[in-house]
Amino acid sequence: MSVPADKPVVVLVNLGTPDAPTPAKVRAYLREFLTDPRVIEYPALLWRPILEGIILRVRPRKVAHAYQTIWTDAGSPLMAESVKQAELMQTALGDGVEVRLAMCYGSRNIKDVLSELMEAGRRRIVILPAYPQYAASTVGAIFDQVSQWVQRNRDLPELRWVRSYPTAPDYIEALAVALENHWAQYGRPDFAAGDKLVASYHSIPMAMHKAGDPYREECEAGAAALAARLNIPEGGLQVTYQSVFGPAEWIGPATIDTISELGKRGTKRLDVICPGFVADCLETLEEIAIQNREAYAANGGVGFHYVPWANASAGCVQMLVAQVQKSLSGWV
Repeated sequence: MSVPADKPVVVLVNLGTPDAPTPAKVRAYLREFLTDPRVIEYPALLWRPILEGIILRVRPRKVAHAYQTIWTDAGSPLMAESVKQAELMQTALGDGVEVRLAMCYGSRNIKDVLSELMEAGRRRIVILPAYPQYAASTVGAIFDQVSQWVQRNRDLPELRWVRSYPTAPDYIEALAVALENHWAQYGRPDFAAGDKLVASYHSIPMAMHKAGDPYREECEAGAAALAARLNIPEGGLQVTYQSVFGPAEWIGPATIDTISELGKRGTKRLDVICPGFVADCLETLEEIAIQNREAYAANGGVGFHYVPWANASAGCVQMLVAQVQKSLSGWV
């Protein structure tokens, strides 16, 4: 009988991505994603006919086209950037810790990764969601996946969790430094003259918010900390929510509506940052940097800047490492 290895493992978990920008691959991914009861809190008997009969017949082609506009030689930007993050975290943490990348849906599924780690003798595992703000549909979904894996296995590791880090100093600093570097190149917005910084977060259904999900409060707390760090005057930073899906009411204000209105007002400078996305993906590269840019210009706006902050930047990697250092205490 082999003796389990003592080396702890940090598992960085992001959402997931289709394997290719084709309708078939997107359909398979959306089916897995949209059948998670954490994502769609609707009775399955009522939801599945809508999903299979309408959504998965229409949406995959549209989404696949959107993916094609951002796909790279390395594949999906979310997967490629997440791989780099894990590699740089490994370098930062050193040989005493193993870093693995996992996804909640699609390839590199977290359940498969946990099984592989157990087979390799790893018995000390930290789960690090790549979501700074807690939402039941994101962090909760990851915890569900891990719990389901736990229920199906007899021999289990010691597990530690990182819940969320919406106002963690390293996280706020990573956002602030990215903006300061951008402003060093393009100039700081003139907030007194009406220039704006928009912090766009992924939205969640209003029903989830009313049920007690802390997501909105965590987004707003982080944005307030960022505004204080950058000394942005009141009203200079606006919090908005993007990626609304379906007919249900979602928390707002909606990013695209806000950006379109700012264009109509004749805003001369608009910077947009997406603090909730730790890796650039369809929602940032296509929805914000293309769709929202076009909406802003179509309504008369000028000076649109999408400001990347995450991916493999030193600040983002340092921020991720900082979140697991407490969890590794006593193991390293």
